[in-house]
Amino acid sequence: MRLTIAKLVPLVLACAVSSAWAHGDVKCTTKPKSEWRPHTELEAKLVKEGWIIRRMEATTTCYEVYAKDPKGKRIEAFFNPVTFERVEE
Repeated sequence: MRLTIAKLVPLVLACAVSSAWAHGDVKCTTKPKSEWRPHTELEAKLVKEGWIIRRMEATTTCYEVYAKDPKGKRIEAFFNPVTFERVEE
């Protein structure tokens, strides 16, 4: 199968839009990054609570955590990087 520009552009756009929808527009904080607590503190807190952390990322306003919660459920969760409160999408 030959990929042409006409076939490739809709595919690229669909991928970009689907990733934006996956996260919605989660806003965790308006504080500057200089006021954020280290992500290692959040990781230690969650591990102590029974979470198994797979990966953590910093978005523009949140810490995004991919993990298993204490019940063993795989989740993607967002946390306020200043307060470590969980933010719902």
